[in-house]
Amino acid sequence: MKLSSIHLRIVKASLKKPFVSPLYTVKEREAIIVEARDTEGRVGYGEAVPFASPWYTEETLHTCWHMLEDFLIPLTFRAEWGHPSELPSIWSSVKRNNMAKSALEQSLWDLHAKKKETYIGRLFGGERTRVSAGTVVTSDSPEGMVTQISERMKEGYSRYKVKISPENDIAILQSIREAYPHLPLMADANSTYSLKTKDLIKRLDPFHLLMIEQPLSHDDIVEHAELQKYIDTPICLDESIHSVHDVKSALMLGSCQIFTVKMAKLGGWNAAAHVHHLCSKQDISLWVGGMIEFGVSRAHNLALATLPGFTIPGDISSSSTYWEEDIIDPEIVVNNGKIKVPDSPGIGFAINNKRLNEITMYSEVFSAI
Repeated sequence: MKLSSIHLRIVKASLKKPFVSPLYTVKEREAIIVEARDTEGRVGYGEAVPFASPWYTEETLHTCWHMLEDFLIPLTFRAEWGHPSELPSIWSSVKRNNMAKSALEQSLWDLHAKKKETYIGRLFGGERTRVSAGTVVTSDSPEGMVTQISERMKEGYSRYKVKISPENDIAILQSIREAYPHLPLMADANSTYSLKTKDLIKRLDPFHLLMIEQPLSHDDIVEHAELQKYIDTPICLDESIHSVHDVKSALMLGSCQIFTVKMAKLGGWNAAAHVHHLCSKQDISLWVGGMIEFGVSRAHNLALATLPGFTIPGDISSSSTYWEEDIIDPEIVVNNGKIKVPDSPGIGFAINNKRLNEITMYSEVFSAI
Protein backbone atom coordinates (compact mmCIF):
# COMPACT_ATOMS: atom_id res chain seq x y z
CA MET A 1 0.00 0.00 0.00
CA LYS A 2 1.50 3.32 -1.08
CA LEU A 3 0.36 6.23 1.08
CA SER A 4 0.59 9.85 -0.01
CA SER A 5 -0.66 11.57 3.16
CA ILE A 6 -2.49 11.26 6.47
CA HIS A 7 -4.79 14.09 7.48
CA LEU A 8 -5.76 14.59 11.14
CA ARG A 9 -8.70 16.72 12.24
CA ILE A 10 -9.97 17.63 15.69
CA VAL A 11 -13.75 17.85 15.50
CA LYS A 12 -16.19 19.08 18.14
CA ALA A 13 -19.98 19.14 18.39
CA SER A 14 -22.65 19.46 21.07
CA LEU A 15 -24.78 16.47 21.95
CA LYS A 16 -28.53 16.90 21.52
CA LYS A 17 -28.91 15.81 25.17
CA PRO A 18 -26.23 15.47 27.86
CA PHE A 19 -24.90 11.94 28.32
CA VAL A 20 -25.09 11.30 32.07
CA SER A 21 -23.05 8.59 33.82
CA PRO A 22 -22.01 8.13 37.47
CA LEU A 23 -18.49 9.26 36.54
CA TYR A 24 -19.05 12.17 34.16
CA THR A 25 -21.63 14.14 32.20
CA VAL A 26 -20.79 14.69 28.53
CA LYS A 27 -22.35 17.74 26.89
CA GLU A 28 -19.90 18.24 24.02
CA ARG A 29 -17.93 15.60 22.18
CA GLU A 30 -14.51 15.95 20.61
CA ALA A 31 -12.75 13.37 18.46
CA ILE A 32 -9.92 13.01 15.96
CA ILE A 33 -10.84 12.09 12.41
CA VAL A 34 -8.06 10.35 10.48
CA GLU A 35 -8.01 10.45 6.68
CA ALA A 36 -5.42 8.18 5.02
CA ARG A 37 -4.89 8.86 1.31
CA ASP A 38 -3.05 6.58 -1.09
CA THR A 39 -1.17 7.55 -4.24
CA GLU A 40 -4.15 6.59 -6.39
CA GLY A 41 -6.44 9.08 -4.64
CA ARG A 42 -8.46 6.71 -2.44
CA VAL A 43 -9.21 7.88 1.13
CA GLY A 44 -9.77 5.73 4.21
CA TYR A 45 -11.34 7.06 7.40
CA GLY A 46 -10.83 6.34 11.09
CA GLU A 47 -11.88 8.04 14.31
CA ALA A 48 -10.10 8.39 17.66
CA VAL A 49 -12.66 8.57 20.46
CA PRO A 50 -10.89 9.53 23.71
CA PHE A 51 -12.45 12.17 25.92
CA ALA A 52 -10.95 15.56 26.70
CA SER A 53 -9.94 14.40 30.19
CA PRO A 54 -8.85 10.94 31.42
CA TRP A 55 -12.04 10.05 33.32
CA TYR A 56 -12.76 6.94 31.23
CA THR A 57 -9.30 5.83 30.10
CA GLU A 58 -5.81 7.27 30.50
CA GLU A 59 -5.88 8.46 26.89
CA THR A 60 -7.12 11.95 26.05
CA LEU A 61 -7.65 13.88 22.85
CA HIS A 62 -4.24 15.54 23.20
CA THR A 63 -2.31 12.37 24.03
CA CYS A 64 -3.87 10.66 21.00
CA TRP A 65 -2.82 13.50 18.72
CA HIS A 66 0.70 13.35 20.18
CA MET A 67 0.96 9.60 19.60
CA LEU A 68 -0.35 9.85 16.07
CA GLU A 69 1.82 12.81 15.04
CA ASP A 70 5.08 11.88 16.74
CA PHE A 71 5.09 8.08 16.68
CA LEU A 72 2.41 6.13 14.81
CA ILE A 73 2.27 8.12 11.59
CA PRO A 74 6.10 8.31 11.22
CA LEU A 75 6.38 4.55 11.90
CA THR A 76 3.70 3.87 9.30
CA PHE A 77 5.42 5.99 6.67
CA ARG A 78 8.90 4.55 7.35
CA ALA A 79 8.01 0.86 7.44
CA GLU A 80 7.65 -1.39 4.44
CA TRP A 81 4.29 -3.12 4.68
CA GLY A 82 1.67 -4.36 2.29
CA HIS A 83 -1.32 -5.33 4.43
CA PRO A 84 -3.05 -3.76 7.47
CA SER A 85 -2.70 -7.00 9.42
CA GLU A 86 1.00 -6.09 9.73
CA LEU A 87 0.33 -2.82 11.59
CA PRO A 88 0.39 -4.15 15.19
CA SER A 89 3.90 -5.45 14.57
CA ILE A 90 5.01 -2.16 12.99
CA TRP A 91 3.70 -0.25 16.02
CA SER A 92 4.95 -2.70 18.65
CA SER A 93 7.46 -0.17 20.03
CA VAL A 94 4.53 2.01 21.14
CA LYS A 95 2.95 0.52 24.25
CA ARG A 96 -0.84 0.75 24.71
CA ASN A 97 -2.27 4.07 23.41
CA ASN A 98 -4.90 1.90 21.79
CA MET A 99 -7.34 4.64 20.82
CA ALA A 100 -4.67 6.34 18.73
CA LYS A 101 -3.72 3.01 17.14
CA SER A 102 -7.34 2.09 16.48
CA ALA A 103 -8.09 5.34 14.65
CA LEU A 104 -5.10 5.02 12.32
CA GLU A 105 -5.66 1.31 11.80
CA GLN A 106 -9.35 1.94 10.98
CA SER A 107 -8.39 4.41 8.27
CA LEU A 108 -5.89 1.98 6.72
CA TRP A 109 -8.29 -0.97 6.81
CA ASP A 110 -10.95 1.25 5.21
CA LEU A 111 -8.45 2.21 2.52
CA HIS A 112 -7.51 -1.45 2.00
CA ALA A 113 -11.18 -2.49 1.70
CA LYS A 114 -11.82 0.26 -0.84
CA LYS A 115 -8.85 -0.89 -2.86
CA LYS A 116 -10.29 -4.42 -2.78
CA GLU A 117 -13.75 -2.99 -3.58
CA THR A 118 -15.16 -4.90 -0.59
CA TYR A 119 -17.26 -3.92 2.42
CA ILE A 120 -14.87 -3.86 5.37
CA GLY A 121 -16.90 -6.23 7.54
CA ARG A 122 -16.61 -8.97 4.91
CA LEU A 123 -12.81 -8.94 5.26
CA PHE A 124 -13.21 -10.31 8.80
CA GLY A 125 -16.00 -12.81 8.16
CA GLY A 126 -18.97 -10.48 8.60
CA GLU A 127 -22.17 -12.12 7.40
CA ARG A 128 -25.13 -10.03 8.50
CA THR A 129 -27.05 -7.73 6.19
CA ARG A 130 -28.94 -6.24 9.14
CA VAL A 131 -27.64 -5.66 12.66
CA SER A 132 -29.79 -5.58 15.81
CA ALA A 133 -29.37 -2.33 17.70
CA GLY A 134 -29.26 -1.58 21.40
CA THR A 135 -29.25 1.83 23.02
CA VAL A 136 -28.05 3.63 26.14
CA VAL A 137 -30.58 5.52 28.25
CA THR A 138 -29.30 8.27 30.54
CA SER A 139 -31.12 10.79 32.71
CA ASP A 140 -30.90 12.57 36.06
CA SER A 141 -33.97 10.69 37.31
CA PRO A 142 -35.62 7.26 37.07
CA GLU A 143 -38.69 8.93 35.60
CA GLY A 144 -36.57 10.47 32.89
CA MET A 145 -35.13 7.08 32.01
CA VAL A 146 -38.59 5.53 31.73
CA THR A 147 -39.62 8.38 29.44
CA GLN A 148 -36.54 7.91 27.25
CA ILE A 149 -37.16 4.18 27.02
CA SER A 150 -40.70 4.88 25.88
CA GLU A 151 -39.37 7.18 23.16
CA ARG A 152 -36.68 4.71 22.00
CA MET A 153 -39.13 1.81 21.91
CA LYS A 154 -40.80 3.50 18.95
CA GLU A 155 -37.62 2.72 16.97
CA GLY A 156 -37.73 -0.89 18.13
CA TYR A 157 -34.38 -1.15 19.92
CA SER A 158 -33.62 -4.73 20.92
CA ARG A 159 -31.74 -4.01 24.17
CA TYR A 160 -31.58 -1.12 26.65
CA LYS A 161 -28.70 -0.10 28.91
CA VAL A 162 -28.94 2.20 31.93
CA LYS A 163 -26.21 3.72 34.06
CA ILE A 164 -26.42 2.86 37.77
CA SER A 165 -24.50 3.34 41.01
CA PRO A 166 -25.04 2.14 44.62
CA GLU A 167 -26.87 5.41 45.31
CA ASN A 168 -29.55 5.02 42.65
CA ASP A 169 -29.59 1.42 41.39
CA ILE A 170 -32.76 0.15 43.09
CA ALA A 171 -34.76 3.29 42.33
CA ILE A 172 -33.83 3.18 38.63
CA LEU A 173 -34.30 -0.54 38.07
CA GLN A 174 -37.51 -0.73 40.07
CA SER A 175 -39.05 2.15 38.12
CA ILE A 176 -38.12 0.55 34.81
CA ARG A 177 -39.29 -2.92 35.79
CA GLU A 178 -42.63 -1.55 37.02
CA ALA A 179 -43.17 0.09 33.63
CA TYR A 180 -41.58 -2.65 31.49
CA PRO A 181 -41.36 -5.99 33.34
CA HIS A 182 -39.88 -7.93 30.42
CA LEU A 183 -37.69 -5.30 28.77
CA PRO A 184 -34.25 -6.65 27.66
CA LEU A 185 -32.30 -4.59 30.17
CA MET A 186 -28.69 -4.31 31.27
CA ALA A 187 -27.02 -2.03 33.79
CA ASP A 188 -23.65 -0.33 33.47
CA ALA A 189 -22.05 0.35 36.85
CA ASN A 190 -18.88 2.05 35.56
CA SER A 191 -16.81 0.62 38.45
CA THR A 192 -18.87 2.26 41.22
CA TYR A 193 -19.13 -0.84 43.45
CA SER A 194 -16.50 -2.81 45.36
CA LEU A 195 -16.16 -6.41 46.45
CA LYS A 196 -16.90 -5.26 50.00
CA THR A 197 -20.34 -4.18 48.81
CA LYS A 198 -21.10 -7.39 46.91
CA ASP A 199 -24.35 -7.76 48.86
CA LEU A 200 -25.57 -4.54 47.21
CA ILE A 201 -24.91 -6.09 43.82
CA LYS A 202 -26.62 -9.34 44.88
CA ARG A 203 -29.79 -7.28 45.49
CA LEU A 204 -29.98 -6.69 41.73
CA ASP A 205 -30.46 -10.37 40.83
CA PRO A 206 -34.29 -10.21 41.10
CA PHE A 207 -34.40 -7.56 38.35
CA HIS A 208 -33.35 -10.26 35.82
CA LEU A 209 -30.79 -8.12 34.01
CA LEU A 210 -29.16 -9.38 30.84
CA MET A 211 -25.88 -8.40 32.47
CA ILE A 212 -24.21 -5.94 34.81
CA GLU A 213 -21.30 -4.16 33.16
CA GLN A 214 -18.03 -3.52 35.03
CA PRO A 215 -19.37 -3.33 38.61
CA LEU A 216 -15.91 -3.37 40.23
CA SER A 217 -12.69 -1.44 39.64
CA HIS A 218 -11.84 -0.27 36.13
CA ASP A 219 -8.58 -2.24 36.14
CA ASP A 220 -9.76 -5.40 37.88
CA ILE A 221 -10.14 -8.91 36.53
CA VAL A 222 -9.44 -11.02 39.65
CA GLU A 223 -12.14 -9.71 42.02
CA HIS A 224 -14.76 -9.92 39.29
CA ALA A 225 -14.16 -13.67 39.25
CA GLU A 226 -15.05 -13.90 42.93
CA LEU A 227 -18.10 -11.68 42.44
CA GLN A 228 -19.38 -13.74 39.50
CA LYS A 229 -19.45 -16.83 41.74
CA TYR A 230 -21.56 -14.89 44.28
CA ILE A 231 -24.22 -13.35 42.02
CA ASP A 232 -26.61 -14.81 39.46
CA THR A 233 -26.54 -11.82 37.13
CA PRO A 234 -23.98 -12.30 34.34
CA ILE A 235 -21.02 -9.94 34.60
CA CYS A 236 -19.80 -8.14 31.48
CA LEU A 237 -16.29 -6.68 31.46
CA ASP A 238 -15.53 -3.41 29.69
CA GLU A 239 -13.06 -0.95 31.24
CA SER A 240 -10.60 -3.64 32.36
CA ILE A 241 -10.31 -5.15 28.87
CA HIS A 242 -7.56 -3.50 26.78
CA SER A 243 -6.03 -6.44 24.94
CA VAL A 244 -6.44 -9.99 23.76
CA HIS A 245 -4.36 -11.04 26.77
CA ASP A 246 -6.86 -9.37 29.13
CA VAL A 247 -9.65 -11.39 27.52
CA LYS A 248 -7.67 -14.63 27.87
CA SER A 249 -6.98 -13.83 31.55
CA ALA A 250 -10.64 -13.11 32.28
CA LEU A 251 -11.69 -16.36 30.58
CA MET A 252 -9.17 -18.41 32.56
CA LEU A 253 -10.30 -16.87 35.86
CA GLY A 254 -14.04 -16.97 35.13
CA SER A 255 -14.32 -13.23 35.68
CA CYS A 256 -17.37 -12.76 33.48
CA GLN A 257 -19.81 -14.43 31.13
CA ILE A 258 -19.97 -11.63 28.56
CA PHE A 259 -17.58 -9.13 26.96
CA THR A 260 -18.27 -5.80 25.37
CA VAL A 261 -15.87 -5.36 22.46
CA LYS A 262 -14.80 -1.76 21.98
CA MET A 263 -12.52 -1.55 18.99
CA ALA A 264 -11.07 1.75 20.19
CA LYS A 265 -9.92 0.32 23.54
CA LEU A 266 -8.45 -2.81 21.97
CA GLY A 267 -6.42 -0.96 19.36
CA GLY A 268 -8.35 -1.52 16.16
CA TRP A 269 -9.71 -4.14 13.80
CA ASN A 270 -6.91 -6.67 14.23
CA ALA A 271 -7.39 -7.04 18.00
CA ALA A 272 -11.19 -6.78 17.89
CA ALA A 273 -11.42 -9.57 15.31
CA HIS A 274 -9.00 -11.69 17.36
CA VAL A 275 -11.19 -11.31 20.46
CA HIS A 276 -14.25 -12.21 18.41
CA HIS A 277 -12.70 -15.39 17.06
CA LEU A 278 -11.31 -16.39 20.48
CA CYS A 279 -14.64 -15.96 22.29
CA SER A 280 -16.65 -17.57 19.51
CA LYS A 281 -14.64 -20.76 19.92
CA GLN A 282 -15.52 -20.79 23.63
CA ASP A 283 -19.19 -19.85 23.13
CA ILE A 284 -18.81 -16.58 25.07
CA SER A 285 -21.44 -13.90 24.40
CA LEU A 286 -20.23 -10.67 22.81
CA TRP A 287 -21.64 -7.30 21.89
CA VAL A 288 -20.17 -4.18 20.29
CA GLY A 289 -19.78 -1.30 22.73
CA GLY A 290 -20.12 2.39 21.89
CA MET A 291 -18.21 5.53 22.86
CA ILE A 292 -20.64 8.36 21.96
CA GLU A 293 -19.04 8.42 18.52
CA PHE A 294 -19.39 10.40 15.36
CA GLY A 295 -20.38 8.54 12.22
CA VAL A 296 -16.96 7.23 11.16
CA SER A 297 -16.42 5.22 14.34
CA ARG A 298 -20.08 4.21 14.35
CA ALA A 299 -19.69 2.86 10.79
CA HIS A 300 -16.69 0.76 11.81
CA ASN A 301 -18.64 -0.57 14.81
CA LEU A 302 -21.56 -1.46 12.59
CA ALA A 303 -19.22 -3.44 10.32
CA LEU A 304 -17.74 -5.22 13.35
CA ALA A 305 -21.23 -6.18 14.52
CA THR A 306 -21.81 -8.09 11.27
CA LEU A 307 -19.48 -10.83 12.54
CA PRO A 308 -21.50 -13.88 13.67
CA GLY A 309 -20.16 -14.06 17.23
CA PHE A 310 -21.83 -10.81 18.25
CA THR A 311 -25.05 -12.31 19.55
CA ILE A 312 -26.20 -9.43 21.80
CA PRO A 313 -27.41 -6.13 20.27
CA GLY A 314 -24.63 -3.54 20.51
CA ASP A 315 -24.54 0.15 21.39
CA ILE A 316 -25.08 1.28 17.80
CA SER A 317 -27.97 3.70 17.94
CA SER A 318 -29.18 6.05 15.21
CA SER A 319 -26.95 9.02 14.39
CA SER A 320 -29.85 11.27 15.40
CA THR A 321 -29.69 9.96 18.98
CA TYR A 322 -26.67 12.19 19.61
CA TRP A 323 -26.30 14.59 16.69
CA GLU A 324 -28.36 17.20 14.92
CA GLU A 325 -26.27 16.24 11.89
CA ASP A 326 -23.64 13.51 11.61
CA ILE A 327 -20.51 13.48 9.43
CA ILE A 328 -21.52 10.46 7.32
CA ASP A 329 -23.97 10.21 4.46
CA PRO A 330 -26.42 8.61 4.75
CA GLU A 331 -26.67 8.73 8.52
CA ILE A 332 -27.13 5.51 10.47
CA VAL A 333 -30.82 4.83 11.11
CA VAL A 334 -32.44 2.22 13.35
CA ASN A 335 -35.62 0.92 11.75
CA ASN A 336 -37.72 -1.63 13.65
CA GLY A 337 -34.75 -2.36 15.86
CA LYS A 338 -32.36 -3.09 12.99
CA ILE A 339 -29.69 -1.21 11.04
CA LYS A 340 -29.28 -2.03 7.38
CA VAL A 341 -25.68 -2.90 6.60
CA PRO A 342 -24.29 -1.09 3.55
CA ASP A 343 -22.61 -3.01 0.76
CA SER A 344 -20.41 -0.26 -0.66
CA PRO A 345 -16.62 -0.68 -0.40
CA GLY A 346 -14.84 0.27 2.82
CA ILE A 347 -17.00 1.46 5.70
CA GLY A 348 -19.92 1.71 3.29
CA PHE A 349 -20.76 5.34 3.99
CA ALA A 350 -19.73 8.54 2.26
CA ILE A 351 -18.41 11.49 4.26
CA ASN A 352 -20.55 14.59 4.68
CA ASN A 353 -17.65 16.95 3.99
CA LYS A 354 -19.75 20.06 4.53
CA ARG A 355 -20.63 18.97 8.06
CA LEU A 356 -17.11 17.66 8.70
CA ASN A 357 -15.62 21.04 7.78
CA GLU A 358 -18.18 22.87 9.93
CA ILE A 359 -17.16 21.03 13.10
CA THR A 360 -13.40 20.88 12.42
CA MET A 361 -11.55 22.88 15.06
CA TYR A 362 -8.01 22.16 13.86
CA SER A 363 -6.39 20.05 11.16
CA GLU A 364 -2.95 19.08 9.91
CA VAL A 365 -1.74 17.07 6.94
CA PHE A 366 1.27 14.77 7.18
CA SER A 367 2.90 13.86 3.89
CA ALA A 368 4.55 10.53 3.14
CA ILE A 369 6.93 12.21 0.70
